[in-house]
Amino acid sequence: MALIVHKYGGTSMGSTDRIRNVAKRVAKWARAGHQMVVVPSAMSGETNRLLGLAKELAPSKQGEAYGRELDMLAATGEQASSALLAIALQAEGMESVSYAGWQVPIRTNSAYTKARIESIDDVRVRADLDSGKVVIVTGFQGVDDEGHITTLGRGGSDTSAVAVAAAMKAHECLIYTDVDGVYTTDPRVVPEARRLQTVSFEEMLEMASMGSKVLQIRSVEFAGKYKVPLRVLSSFTPWDIDINEEAASGTLITFEEDEHMEQAIVSGIAFNRDEAKISVMGVPDKPGIAYQILGAVADANVEVDVIIQNVSKDGKTDFSFTVNRGEYAKAMDLLNDKVLPSLGAKEVVGDTKICKVSIVGIGMRSHVGVAARMFRVLSEEGINIQMISTSEIKTSVVIDEKYMELAVRALHKAFDLDQPTA
Repeated sequence: MALIVHKYGGTSMGSTDRIRNVAKRVAKWARAGHQMVVVPSAMSGETNRLLGLAKELAPSKQGEAYGRELDMLAATGEQASSALLAIALQAEGMESVSYAGWQVPIRTNSAYTKARIESIDDVRVRADLDSGKVVIVTGFQGVDDEGHITTLGRGGSDTSAVAVAAAMKAHECLIYTDVDGVYTTDPRVVPEARRLQTVSFEEMLEMASMGSKVLQIRSVEFAGKYKVPLRVLSSFTPWDIDINEEAASGTLITFEEDEHMEQAIVSGIAFNRDEAKISVMGVPDKPGIAYQILGAVADANVEVDVIIQNVSKDGKTDFSFTVNRGEYAKAMDLLNDKVLPSLGAKEVVGDTKICKVSIVGIGMRSHVGVAARMFRVLSEEGINIQMISTSEIKTSVVIDEKYMELAVRALHKAFDLDQPTA
């Protein structure tokens, strides 16, 4: 008998009919002899609806001024879906119990709306599993040391599920979504995109960080750190599909590179529209300037991505970096109001009409000229590169947003990702 964690996204929980299908699927796994822990997201659209109500009441600076109350509010979406799923399971004749994050408890820090999990006490959950119950744990949320409810940020239910699986040493964590696995790129942009049977954790981590929406990046980090076997598969297959067929479907995220891995130089093309570029112009070129700029941004809990500093001219330089588009205004206000006056810089300029496109693949380690090939393809399409970022298994470029789909299609074809693997 294996301990299995299922995670269901908001679309999978989007209606009572879909919740009923989830309950039937979970019951099937439980009746096959598995101990089942289920982590559901809020019903599709519910979190946006709740936060929209808050925005009507307090339109500006919500995250800073009302973080605690926003977490109290947003956490109710997952609580509702968890209770509904428990009811649906009980209606199927399956004993079940639902818990909010604070009841487990899932301990987090106190960074409201972006909390990080610090520990999970699994005693209560294990006792229920041992008594034959299916246990449902709210995703996306936890509790800090002061007893305040916290949330983990967008996509945090994935992180919750993987963290629970890690804490309980689950046999496998199955992430059920509205797609049937991880693709070479978004099929809505490139219809020829292929589903990958396997992908390495390193590749999945890079793809998630570069904009792939299949898995939330922190969930992949958790899975890699604690060696949690992870599979992405569809919740829209018939609930009564053969359990062995279901267990082998989707995309397996693996720890090791072996002869069964799909051997390709580039495994996927990731992209992210939610990027904005900020440039601090005319900065004095002296030690400590980068820290003065980025330290202040980090202290404001704004994540920075691609960074570039231009060559010094007359003792001055330009310093550019990208942030999530949703945090662009916050970062610009911070730099203009607090950082710029102390730097002696000329001005801060921004651009919200950029995007990031990345090629990812473990095969890049052992092949030369991959980045040059990427740059040549973009050049042939007349696409100008504004910024470049690299790691051992990925190369990312920042380009004008209007060229994003053209770039993705051209790169997908150039690296033969539309061709079936041998």
